[in-house]
Amino acid sequence: MSEAPRRRRVLFVHPNMSPFIQTDLNILKRIFDVRIVDLGKRKASVGDKLGAAWEMLRGVASSDVCFSWFADGHSRWMVLLSRIFRRPSIVVVGGYEVAKLPEIEYGLLIDPRKTKVVRYVLEHATRVLPVDESLKDEAKRGLGVRGENIVPVYTGQDPVKFAPTGPKERMALTVGFVNKSNCRRKGLDVFVEAARHLQDVRFVLVGISDNEWSANLKRKATPNVEFVPAVAHDQLLGYYRRAKVYCQLSTFEGLPNALCEAMLCECVPVGTEVCGIPTAIGDTGFYAPVGDPKASAEAIEMALKSDRGKAARARIVDHFSIEKREKRLAEIIGELLS
Repeated sequence: MSEAPRRRRVLFVHPNMSPFIQTDLNILKRIFDVRIVDLGKRKASVGDKLGAAWEMLRGVASSDVCFSWFADGHSRWMVLLSRIFRRPSIVVVGGYEVAKLPEIEYGLLIDPRKTKVVRYVLEHATRVLPVDESLKDEAKRGLGVRGENIVPVYTGQDPVKFAPTGPKERMALTVGFVNKSNCRRKGLDVFVEAARHLQDVRFVLVGISDNEWSANLKRKATPNVEFVPAVAHDQLLGYYRRAKVYCQLSTFEGLPNALCEAMLCECVPVGTEVCGIPTAIGDTGFYAPVGDPKASAEAIEMALKSDRGKAARARIVDHFSIEKREKRLAEIIGELLS
C-alpha cells in the first residue's frame, strides 16, 4: 500500500499574534504542516537572540516555503536564509513598513537603516503580499523597487463572528490605541473635535490609556465624548453592534481591520479617501477630507440618517472573506512550490 503524499511544510514567522496574523496561521494550518517561529516571546538578551537565530535557521532548512508578517528585521533574516537554502519566501506588508510620515513619527522609512532593511526584503522576497494595492504604490514610490514580485492580497474577515444583533444607537465609534502617532494618523483628534459639532450624538473612542496624548484628547472633548480603555479584541464586538456609525479618519492606513469588522456589524462607515480606506468602504459610506472636524461631523450626520449598514456588511462579505484570502494564499504558495 503506497504512503499518502507528505503535506508541504510552511515556516510561519511573526513578531506578535494580532488577530489578522492568527487568521493567516489558521488558514495555513488547514492546508500545510506549519512550523512557527514566535519572535514575540523572545527578549532582548543575547541568549534569546541566538536562540531565535537558531530556531529560524532550523525552520528555514526544514520547510518548503517560508512565510512572515511585516517587512522588518525578522523578515530580512528569513529572506536571507531562504535564499541560502533556496526556499521560496513570502512576506506580508501591513502598511507601517512602507510609510514615511516624519511629522507624526510614523513609518519605518523615516529611519535610513530601517529603509535599507525594508528595501532588501521587498527586493529579495519571492513574493511580497501587501494588504492593499495602495501599499504597493507606496513601496514603489518610497523605495524605488520595481515591484514585479509584489502581489496585493486583502486580509480575510469573519462574517460569522462579526455580525449585527439588535437595534443601533445614535452613536459614532472609532477604535485606536492612543499614542503620539495614532492621535493624528488615525484621526483620533479629529474624531474628538468633530463631536463638538454634534453634541446630541454619543461619540465613543476605544483605546484610551494613561498617557499625555490621552489627557490632551480628554481636555479637548465635549461631554458627549466617551473614552474607553483598550479592550480585548473580542470585546470590541459589543461596541460594533451598538454603534450606528464607525469612523476611520486616518491620514495613513493599510486595510483597516477594525473598519472592516465594524462594517460587518452593519456600522455605516465614515472615512478619509487615503490608502486602503476607500478599498474597504467603496460606495457604502461617506467621506471627509483628512484633518477636517467640521466636514467629518457632516459626514457622520449623513451616516446616522442613512440606511447603508446592510450594504456595508455585504461589501465586506463579498470582497474580504477569509475564504477568499485562503484561496489566494493557497494559489500563491502552490505556484511557488510547483
